[in-house]
Amino acid sequence: MQDPRSDTAVQEPTDAGTVARMRSAMAVPVLAFGGILMAVMQTAVVPLLPDLPRLTGSSPSAVSWTVTATLLSGAVLTPVLGRAGDMYGKRRVLLTALALMTVGCFVCASTSQIGVLIAARALQGAAASVVPLSISILRDELPPEKRYSAVAFMSSTVGVGAALGLPAAALVVEYADWHTMFWVSGGLGTVGVLLALWAVPESPVRRPGRFDVLGALGLTAALVCLLVAVSEGGEWGWGSVPVVSLLVGAVVIGVLWAVQQRRAAHPLVDLTLAVKPSVSRPHIVALVVGFAFYANSLVTAQLVQAPESTGYGLGLSVVGAGLCLLPGGLLMLVLAPVSARISRVSGPRLTLALGAAVIAVGYVVRVADSRDLWVIVLGGSVVSAGTALAYSSLPALILGNVPAEQTGSANGVNVLMRTIGQSLCSAAVAAVLAHSVTGGSVFPALGGYLTAFVMAGTVAVIGCGIALTIPRGSVAK
Repeated sequence: MQDPRSDTAVQEPTDAGTVARMRSAMAVPVLAFGGILMAVMQTAVVPLLPDLPRLTGSSPSAVSWTVTATLLSGAVLTPVLGRAGDMYGKRRVLLTALALMTVGCFVCASTSQIGVLIAARALQGAAASVVPLSISILRDELPPEKRYSAVAFMSSTVGVGAALGLPAAALVVEYADWHTMFWVSGGLGTVGVLLALWAVPESPVRRPGRFDVLGALGLTAALVCLLVAVSEGGEWGWGSVPVVSLLVGAVVIGVLWAVQQRRAAHPLVDLTLAVKPSVSRPHIVALVVGFAFYANSLVTAQLVQAPESTGYGLGLSVVGAGLCLLPGGLLMLVLAPVSARISRVSGPRLTLALGAAVIAVGYVVRVADSRDLWVIVLGGSVVSAGTALAYSSLPALILGNVPAEQTGSANGVNVLMRTIGQSLCSAAVAAVLAHSVTGGSVFPALGGYLTAFVMAGTVAVIGCGIALTIPRGSVAK
């Protein structure tokens, strides 16, 4: 007679193996979910900006810091948390970033005080490190044959989340109390943390050493000076004492920081590696692509919401403007496996150059016709397609050219460069559009929008040229 315990003895390992396989299969989707949440957090507050002064009893300049605070904290924390992930465990730091984002959501949901809102939005900025940390985890955990597709999929979540976040947030704001948006975001963030706890493995790859506190403080000071100056330059005046002082401070602190990093035993950023052409040029292209891509979102949203009386505007609502960007975001998701295949066959260097070239073509379409809705959507989607190719190839280039134990910090720097590019784009587009406002109108002329498109397309062409000069060699397998 068979021992009844034998079934249990056989069944338990089988069940354990099934659960382990399920967790392994869910790791990539769970990480992608975190990336989408991060992008949603960055755009969710945009539909609120016109009404926040009234809702919080504050000034428009104070309200603008609900965006600036997230940008600043994300820029500062991305390379810092990337280095911490290399040292203490990427999964552990990833969970910390998601948890900070979630706490920030719940704080925003429970207050109408502008100071508290700004502080909570700064907490949400920690989520900017989710994508580079996730890409580093995928590099450590996946075999080479699956790595390109997973990294491309992860990179696409930035565009997908941004495309979904704006119309979704606008709908919530239009039909419900504005705090609801943050309650929903906090609930999704909690789900993301729990899923990551269950499905994401801890990478065994570490880079031991002491955390470079002085380097982190120096980088923070330099970035704060630079990004505050860029963000507020239009408001304060580019020749004003505060802006000039901040820019000079950014340069001086940046130089001192670089000297300190060269001398540090365990630097926050390995500058010896970072200045090699195989690493530095992908960083430069990341800045350029961030600039070129962001112009599409900024300009399209303003152009289609302009009233029809301008002669070019379509008079769409915030929801309608967000829906114009949605096809491009979904296209980024669809193109992720295509990008991965191109990188496998031709190499990520050529994929990056192709992506920048496609972005430039998209802006040619935008310059040719920016009055018809279908052409606006088509041109924006072409720009998104090029961005999908570029963003998916950048991590592949970084992963192929830095040691495994430095992927967290290197990817963090690459995402930081994208953020700086977006900040520069925001300032440049604002200056161009403001300069095109003439006469008694409060709206930019169509020529201002077209100039912005030409500027972004030219930058994309420059990025294509730089991408083609990236060496083919690799220092990491």
